[in-house]
Amino acid sequence: MPPSSSKNRKVAFIPEGVFCYPFHMIDFSRTTLERCDALAKLTETPGMVTRTYLTPQHAEANRLVGRWMQDAGMTVSTDAVGSIVGRYEASRPNARSVIIGSHLDSVRNAGRYDGILGVLLGIDAVAALHASGRRLPFAVEVIGFGEEEGVRFGTSLIGSHALAGSFDPAWLQIRDEAGISLAEAMTRFGLDPNRIDLAARRPGDVLAYLEPHIEQGPVLESLDLPVGVVTAICGATRKRFHITGMAGHAGTVPMEQRRDALAAAAEMLLAIERIARDKGVVGTVGRVIVQPDAVNVIPGNVVFTLDLRAEQDASRLEALAAVDLAISHIAERRGLSWESETFHQSPSAHCAAHLRAIIGDVISEQGIPVHALPSGAGHDAMAIAPLTSVAMLFIRCTDGISHNPAEAVLPKDVAVAAQVLQGVLERLAASDVVAPPASPIL
Repeated sequence: MPPSSSKNRKVAFIPEGVFCYPFHMIDFSRTTLERCDALAKLTETPGMVTRTYLTPQHAEANRLVGRWMQDAGMTVSTDAVGSIVGRYEASRPNARSVIIGSHLDSVRNAGRYDGILGVLLGIDAVAALHASGRRLPFAVEVIGFGEEEGVRFGTSLIGSHALAGSFDPAWLQIRDEAGISLAEAMTRFGLDPNRIDLAARRPGDVLAYLEPHIEQGPVLESLDLPVGVVTAICGATRKRFHITGMAGHAGTVPMEQRRDALAAAAEMLLAIERIARDKGVVGTVGRVIVQPDAVNVIPGNVVFTLDLRAEQDASRLEALAAVDLAISHIAERRGLSWESETFHQSPSAHCAAHLRAIIGDVISEQGIPVHALPSGAGHDAMAIAPLTSVAMLFIRCTDGISHNPAEAVLPKDVAVAAQVLQGVLERLAASDVVAPPASPIL
């Protein structure tokens, strides 16, 4: 589709203080789902959806999404780390912007809606404005970030960290499985690693960040609700535990004299499960390595990982302390030693109360019960929270399945999400929070 021209289009401006929904019933859901299907074809692995950061498939996704942004009336650019950016200007100069964003990269063998749907819903919201020839008191930007998942370089949220001004220059030396550094990959993509700071926004330039996203869990499905309001993105800690016992012959060491590292680890895993339930957090042991890993040898060493998440950081830290204490007691009773290392730690990111209230009001106006829930998964909003107020709209996904080819959404839910997002923009346009800053932003 060639980009549509808006050169001769008359643009209507919203009078300040006027609150209306002239376009909120426009249904883009069919086009949006067709576009998700089109992006799913841009994959590194035939027969499955795999699209990682700074690959030819990422470049193709940017080009395709850029065309759709142009069709929606936006000017389009690629920022210094490869994120695709569409901007729909405001009704007045020196206006701040509201960013609607999510990511275009995927995990390996992914579904087709994680991240992508949020970007496309942002385009829909701007397309509705453009179709009615309207501008808001703030600019609306839609951004498709890269490397949210962290699949290629092992570091997630690269695009959103760059926008927030928190990109770590040390990341440029990280190498992918093929030995290509992030700096080399950027150069091959047509970017300049020395100009990453150009992607950063200044505090005060961005009025708010909104991220529509599939829930990636079963809560909305269980409540039969199409959408929900996110309260916070859970903080997470990932640790690796090393349990050391004594390997021995499976047939000659009496049971009462064994120092079985795997039996101890099994007890520790059950303790982690109990603590997580008692403390109201989410704890997962996703990997266990047993050595010597032989059928006739008592395991002498076990390494297992722990992923612990909570909406409140205090709850997470309390649960971590309880886990360490339980593991220490089990190891001492069984005559084993243990040590641990933390290899990931991120605080929770709370969504802004005023944005949550606006989203809830708009959902309620649709005749839908408002349900608030935390996000156990990480999102680009986490990186952007230090820069500006953030909020997330969750969309029901079938059976709560995500990061899986079976990932699915209902067209009617996508239509509701589009209406809610458009309504949120209208509410923001009529609110006091869009008042211009004391001095113009240069």
